[in-house]
Amino acid sequence: MPELHWQKSSFSGGPEGNCLHIATTPDGTLHLRESDTPDDILHTAPRGLAALLRHIKRTNPPQR
Repeated sequence: MPELHWQKSSFSGGPEGNCLHIATTPDGTLHLRESDTPDDILHTAPRGLAALLRHIKRTNPPQR
């Protein structure tokens, strides 16, 4: 696997230090990890991540 170049989410960075990082590979695979467990990496295709985000938004509406 090529070296991954991680980018921190713009929504991360609270005082707890819990940050979500994402990286991509040339084949389009997305790699996700949390800063507190960097060795645990989730691998998915863009369609899989999009489906997960749609589900989360649908089942957990924003609190206002």
